[in-house]
Amino acid sequence: MAEKFSLKDDLFNPDTVGRLGQHFEAAGVFDAAPFVDDVLAGMGPLELKARINWIAQVLARYLPDDFPAAADAIMAAMPPPLDPTLRDDDFGHFIYAPLGVFVEDHGLEGHLNRSLDLLEAITQRFSMEYSIRAFINRWPDETLDRMRDWVSHDHYHVRRLVSEGTRPKLPWGQKIGLDHRQTLPLLDQLYCDPTRFVTRSVANHLNDITKVTPGLVLDRLAIWQKQDEQSEKELLWMRKHALRGLIKAGHAGAMAHLGYQAGVDLTRARISIAPTELVPGDAAEIAVTLATPYDAPLIVDYVIDFVKANGSHAPKVFKLKTFTAKAGKTVTLTKRHLFKDNATTFTLHPGNHRLHLQVNGRVVDTVTFTLR
Repeated sequence: MAEKFSLKDDLFNPDTVGRLGQHFEAAGVFDAAPFVDDVLAGMGPLELKARINWIAQVLARYLPDDFPAAADAIMAAMPPPLDPTLRDDDFGHFIYAPLGVFVEDHGLEGHLNRSLDLLEAITQRFSMEYSIRAFINRWPDETLDRMRDWVSHDHYHVRRLVSEGTRPKLPWGQKIGLDHRQTLPLLDQLYCDPTRFVTRSVANHLNDITKVTPGLVLDRLAIWQKQDEQSEKELLWMRKHALRGLIKAGHAGAMAHLGYQAGVDLTRARISIAPTELVPGDAAEIAVTLATPYDAPLIVDYVIDFVKANGSHAPKVFKLKTFTAKAGKTVTLTKRHLFKDNATTFTLHPGNHRLHLQVNGRVVDTVTFTLR
């Protein structure tokens, strides 16, 4: 039986810890071997985030107690920046994340400017979106001032840090106290960035805001369309990505913004599931038939009202297809849906479930099935 993949072991292991140690040894800061031994001695039982913190703690034993001297040592030991000519998917390596934690732990209170200098440099090796949030909370005005400079930085990883580090709902990130009036002016300068790594972050940032004030995002996207400072193709991708949560929720304003008619006429709209009685681990075929009296762009989803432990229902939306229907032509769509047993993030409960066909955010047909 194949051994289960372990992300924490893939990212933090003797080889990667050794790489970090060698950077410091090559810079003449400290010998790598004892540092690696100390890290590995306590790292084994720790989970991923705890490993990052542990490496930062061990690093503090080997670096100078004086923060400016420690900052000099880190700067001397860092590898070359990630390739600034790329446009996307160059994330660097997690082994440099402990450097940001060290900066948080030792530079936050008395060494603001030097700490921000370090984060600016480290993020060009691995994103500092989590570490920067401590500085946003402690020094919001000063950190935002620095970010206003970073939006025009030569390296796209630094530009991305502005958007990603200020996201209202960054997954696994500490909560920050900024409001949208403080962050949107930064996005106004970043949405026209030439790199997808940055524009994806901007779109994700907007998607976070839609969970609180969707109208604000729709207004901003409309303004960006009029300004015409980003390519039409890229801005369309950003608009779809930013509004994906609203689209799944059937938000009429988001649908209209993207050119989808919420009340589109349908001459045929049917959904079915086979079999209609299942047990966890089974797969079912979901089939949809649709027809419109005129050409119409459609976003077709299906929604399952899953039974919860207390007997109530919780809806979950699944994407099916986005396309333009042709007048009078019946379209059939199918998808195999696995009711996965023992999923790590979702528990199936027995009972009568509902399956909905959702077209342009509107439920147009419903059937039931049973999970035993």
